[in-house]
Amino acid sequence: MRALGGALMTEPASAADPGCATDPDRPVEAADTPVLSVDGLHRRLGGRVVLDGVSLEVPPGRIVGLLGPNGAGKTTLLRIVFGVLEAERGTVSWAGRPATAAARRSWGYLPQERGLYRDMRVGDHLRWLARLHGLALDAAARRVSSLLERLGLADRSGDDIKRLSGGLAQRVQLAAAMVHGPQLLALDEPFAGLDPAGVAFLSRLALDHVAAGGNLLLSSHQLDVVEDLCDDIVLVQRGRVVLQGRLDELKRSSTARFLRVDGEVDPAWLDGRGRHRRAPGAGRGCV
Repeated sequence: MRALGGALMTEPASAADPGCATDPDRPVEAADTPVLSVDGLHRRLGGRVVLDGVSLEVPPGRIVGLLGPNGAGKTTLLRIVFGVLEAERGTVSWAGRPATAAARRSWGYLPQERGLYRDMRVGDHLRWLARLHGLALDAAARRVSSLLERLGLADRSGDDIKRLSGGLAQRVQLAAAMVHGPQLLALDEPFAGLDPAGVAFLSRLALDHVAAGGNLLLSSHQLDVVEDLCDDIVLVQRGRVVLQGRLDELKRSSTARFLRVDGEVDPAWLDGRGRHRRAPGAGRGCV
């Protein structure tokens, strides 16, 4: 049986732990040399083109945001990266070499669809996943105890997953992606359904992961969260990359600036086509 969990680098599972396998494909990272490279991926599903030549890179020590509306192809791309689906054309490389099964085992994946066994207890589930990743029994117990403490779940270890709230279940799902100290962590729509406190909590974990030397690929359609968190972005629309680069450079190169103001207005301020009318006595450019 195959596990698709991973671990944040804030406290990586030690190779010195019995049963914790080392990765023969661990990259030696040079500055700005991508650890993950995706080149020209093509994929059809049900006769529809889902990915049409998508390419991206994840440089070391940076958070890369994979942006796009629902249906743009983000989840299909991640599934190909992790070997769940096969690409019709294109390559996935790790440290300059084709990504192998051994390399992928050193990655962590938080899928958009939650995959927890709801009838299992939190601690039992996570220790089982740690064992699937190759940790010895005592090492798995230590690792899970540490993760539960860090995620604020120490008092929930004996609870059935089905009895947890949505936010707490999301934390357990994240812990399931944190049991083996992955070099690369990919999060697919991790903020969906979270309240602002949950978003802030997960954002801090992502920043800690990168600060500790990890690499992170974040898929989301929530532009405000991505702008606050990511260093680089890849914008996908209908299976194609339409914008890509360092976020700060993309901002500087854009001459367009927008100010959005949310509030209630008197309907009399709008004309029949939904556009604002200038207030009496207001100068040009004013409302």
